[in-house]
Amino acid sequence: METPESNIESSAGSRAEKRGLARGIYLLPNLITTGALFSGFYAIIAAMNGSLESAAIAVVIAGFLDALDGRIARFTNTQSSFGVQYDSLSDMVAFGVAPAVLMFSWVLSDLGKVGWMIAFLYVACAALRLARFNMAPEHKVFFGLASPGAAGVLATAIWTWLDNFNQEISLQGSIFISVFIITLALLMVSNVRYYSPKNFNLKGKVPFIYMLMVVFFFIIVAIYPPGILLAIGITYVFSGPIQWLIRRVKG
Repeated sequence: METPESNIESSAGSRAEKRGLARGIYLLPNLITTGALFSGFYAIIAAMNGSLESAAIAVVIAGFLDALDGRIARFTNTQSSFGVQYDSLSDMVAFGVAPAVLMFSWVLSDLGKVGWMIAFLYVACAALRLARFNMAPEHKVFFGLASPGAAGVLATAIWTWLDNFNQEISLQGSIFISVFIITLALLMVSNVRYYSPKNFNLKGKVPFIYMLMVVFFFIIVAIYPPGILLAIGITYVFSGPIQWLIRRVKG
């Protein structure tokens, strides 16, 4: 039952939000978020039209844009509640719906009803992961696999497969990939700890060798982008469970 006090607080919050929107929104970070949203939407359309490789690349691009918008907002001091909510909705499209449609178009459609149920499980887990993050943002670590990480692994897996084989996957392969998708979905809503890239400080000074390492990293990725990015993604996905097992063994 609502109380007069809660009604007053609700109306006050609503007036504050309207005043904030009336003053305008920050263009730069929200423009990048819009780019990520567009990439996710394009990935859905491309996947539905059978252009799976283009769809996979679009999801990867969305991941890079998503990594940029928050950092740029913090660097330029243009953070806002609107930006946080907009970013979350963009993530739901680019890293929740788009990967599910992409995987359904690639392998899950061969499994019939089970396939679309797995796709929905992935979407639901991505939504729950984003909702939990919005309620209690993590800074030191991520609790549960971040949705961009899960989407990136799926997208680069498709990109690598099509770039090397470009042929249909057997039923056994579809089942194996389905199990992997379910694993990623459950990791998103788990309490497994993952390293947060937000801890990487780009403002402070670092030894010169770090710059050389960045240069070599770009060179390595440029050699074969889908395979290298997939290897990095899989390493990150399994880093959480491995660290969890190590902590369990040590007690």
